[in-house]
Amino acid sequence: MNIPNGLSFLRICAVPIFIWLLLNREMQWAFWLFVLASLTDALDGFIAKRFNMHTELGAYLDPLADKLLLVCGFIVLTVLGDIPLWITLLVTTRDIMIIGGALLYQVMTNSLRMQPMWMSKVNTTMQIILLGVVMLSLEVVPVAILVAPLTIMVAVTTLISGWQYVNVWTRQVVRREELKSATDDS
Repeated sequence: MNIPNGLSFLRICAVPIFIWLLLNREMQWAFWLFVLASLTDALDGFIAKRFNMHTELGAYLDPLADKLLLVCGFIVLTVLGDIPLWITLLVTTRDIMIIGGALLYQVMTNSLRMQPMWMSKVNTTMQIILLGVVMLSLEVVPVAILVAPLTIMVAVTTLISGWQYVNVWTRQVVRREELKSATDDS
């Protein structure tokens, strides 16, 4: 296991601790663990690119670690009443749709390559910022005014990135089916 994959694995291991801190209203500790996990996300990407340490495992492990941390954060903060249910449903539905779409695409084409799209990266960044701001606002840091506009921004980027995945994968499957049909007719 290389360094970037190890950092992704550490992020996955941090998720239960993060959940426990949130549930126990240890928002300051939860916030700093979340910041540390977010920094390791940036660091593993930098190391993988800079030192050519990309692996197939890392292509799956990194987004899995991100999704676990973010979705768990959204769900727990919604259960605690700190994030509206509708945004958590939107975020988790998009992620379930992407995972389901990826599995379906793999079954249909046997050629899934995990490559996040630009808007998906923007969406992940917005989700990270929103969760961080919510945790800070619960510690009486004067940032609560940012929660509503950030929630709207997360909703917009979630919808756009979800549509982008569906659109790209659908076009690729249709193109493959057309090519297969053309070669079968020949």
